[in-house]
Amino acid sequence: MPFLEFIRWQDVVDILLNSYILFRLYVLFRETYVFRVLTGIAFLWIFQRIAVFFGLILTSWVMQGILAVVALIIIIVFRNEIRNVLQAKNLKVILWGFPQKSVPTTIQVIVESVKALSKRHIGGLIVLPAKENLDDVVQGGIPLRGLISKEMINSIFWGDNPVHDGAIIIEEDRIAKVGVILPLSYKNDLPSRYGTRHRAALGLSEITDALVVVVSEETGKVVVAKDSKITDITSNAMFTKILQEHMGIHEEENVYQQKEKFKTIIAAIISVFFITGIWFSFSKGLDTLITLEIPVEYTNRNPGFEIVDASVNAVRIHLGGSGALIKSIQPEQIQVKLDLGNAVIGRNIFSITQDSITLPPGIFLRKVIPSVIEVTLDETIKKEIPLQVDWVGELPEGLIFSEIELDPDKIEVIGGKRILGNISTLYTEKVSLDNLKGTGTILANLALTPAALKIAPSSKDKVRIVYVIKPRP
Repeated sequence: MPFLEFIRWQDVVDILLNSYILFRLYVLFRETYVFRVLTGIAFLWIFQRIAVFFGLILTSWVMQGILAVVALIIIIVFRNEIRNVLQAKNLKVILWGFPQKSVPTTIQVIVESVKALSKRHIGGLIVLPAKENLDDVVQGGIPLRGLISKEMINSIFWGDNPVHDGAIIIEEDRIAKVGVILPLSYKNDLPSRYGTRHRAALGLSEITDALVVVVSEETGKVVVAKDSKITDITSNAMFTKILQEHMGIHEEENVYQQKEKFKTIIAAIISVFFITGIWFSFSKGLDTLITLEIPVEYTNRNPGFEIVDASVNAVRIHLGGSGALIKSIQPEQIQVKLDLGNAVIGRNIFSITQDSITLPPGIFLRKVIPSVIEVTLDETIKKEIPLQVDWVGELPEGLIFSEIELDPDKIEVIGGKRILGNISTLYTEKVSLDNLKGTGTILANLALTPAALKIAPSSKDKVRIVYVIKPRP
């Protein structure tokens, strides 16, 4: 995809880091009122960005004000809740761990409740229906429809409760009825330790597919009745397994845990997409333009060729990108290079394309001025050219040169064949005559024109001028 070419590795790290921070906020605050408010703020922010996109200035300004106020309200109103979430014994809970939310299942509640009844020798009778309807075989009962809990079950079977002698019927995660009377079994081969509760449990299991749990008031022992059989419960694990088989739960991981895993995965994916959207919003929506003048570099030039002329030595490039990246740009990070590998002697025309320009990641090329450069090349040769002093001014009155010598008097120059063909003399830099009063020596630099000319390595780059001045006759 084209836009991926402009994403830096820093941008990928930026997106992933902020996605993880957002995901951790979800994990830490997902069951609090703070999370609901933060969700509302997220929708307000999205609405504000939409308003900016469509140019709704007033709406965007109002939404920014609301977001600022709401953020302050969250800190003030929910400061205790935020503090409770962030008060961890170690950083692992905040940065990596998943808070374990204890949400007991129906089976766990029943097991814990029966364990408490057995420990305190409180009699109990719990009915767990299966597929068959029990309305025609049980009698009495008070509708409750209360959410199942350990405290609720223990209070129902407490001795001072008027309905403690009856059975309770549990349907899904609720106590449907309390004080229910069950049909008794009339078997004569039951052990003498079994009381009325045991006969009632066995009686219901003989005519229905329900499972009935009995807690003995005298011994505290727990049994279950199902399919006309009574089974002694010797451990919590055994009890849990029987309840799971009766309810059709064979997986160790319950439905709630599966839902929580699914919600966590979805939250992680949404966090990545949300932060990615924000990143593109800032990188595109806050697009900034800048114009820079960059010198042109020529590469792969044939050593036997010389650049004698170019239409421009620098180009103006218009760049775009996020404000933060534009501000960090240094001119040396940008290069404009033209490949002269296929150039020929004479006039060459080159187009400046995206491939000719090196840009930092995340910066976009908008325009190049000029987009075409004309470069003239010539064959490089060496030529020995006589030297001459470029005198300026006048000697003092009454004085004349009687002798001038140059060392060297000729110099070897490297340059384009066409340029050197038109040059017969090279001059030194300007030497003033005004202050010369007698014989002397001057060391002068050469004035190479045009600048493309170079002095051969075997020649000197300075000229020694020996002169003799005498009075005018």
